Amino acid sequence: MASKKALVRRPSPRLAEGLVTHIDRRPVDAGLALRQWEAYVGTLQAHGWETAEVPPADDCPDGVFVEDTMVVYRNAALISRPGADERKPETAAAAETVEGLGCFVARVRAPGTLDGGDVLKIGGTVYVGRGGRTNGDGVRQIRAAFEPLGARVVAVPVSKVLHLKSAVTALPDGTVIGYPPLVDDEARALFPRFLAVPEESGSHVVLLGGGKLLMAASAPKSAELFADLGYTPVPVDIGEFEKLEGCVTCLSVRLRELPA
Repeated sequence: MASKKALVRRPSPRLAEGLVTHIDRRPVDAGLALRQWEAYVGTLQAHGWETAEVPPADDCPDGVFVEDTMVVYRNAALISRPGADERKPETAAAAETVEGLGCFVARVRAPGTLDGGDVLKIGGTVYVGRGGRTNGDGVRQIRAAFEPLGARVVAVPVSKVLHLKSAVTALPDGTVIGYPPLVDDEARALFPRFLAVPEESGSHVVLLGGGKLLMAASAPKSAELFADLGYTPVPVDIGEFEKLEGCVTCLSVRLRELPA
């Protein structure tokens, strides 16, 4: 039986210095952010996820967004090569942590760049956003890493948001969800099923299991939509991270196929 594990990383005291690209900078309360992060981790644990902390990266303001450090498919972890040079030091400790959990580890090499937030997995299909942080060689390397394991890799254009999963994620039945103004038309055409949501932060869900959807408390209308579809929204307040283009997906790496 597979166990549900999630990698997380405590926010840096320098969180407020994190990068922003598509939104205006706003003040960030590091103390409140820590409390929100602790509640997020507690919610994962309360729904049956075992969490493993990657060692802190206090000199990396964006280190809390640990999803960007890797992409995991089955029991293989491809360690990213972040598109922003400031974020490259985040990956080493994350690689050591996931390797310690039993994953086979490979690495993206120059000139490739890849952020984990640009990768959306739906069954055996791996959608990879090509945009500001992930380049064509990064797409090529993820294809070389995962296609031999049975994955189908599809490149998706990203121009309106930081990462692919800033624009879209997917429901348990594979339906892609997104806020239409932030989804490229060319990208939307690549998804077999697409459901528009009424709020930007409603685009982001983490599948907790049993039809439960971890999502931002800032998207109540989207939560109502998901409830009408038979799912159970589990809202968490991540407002301080949203000021830095963060969302519920990027605060953890979910490992679903490791041996228990």
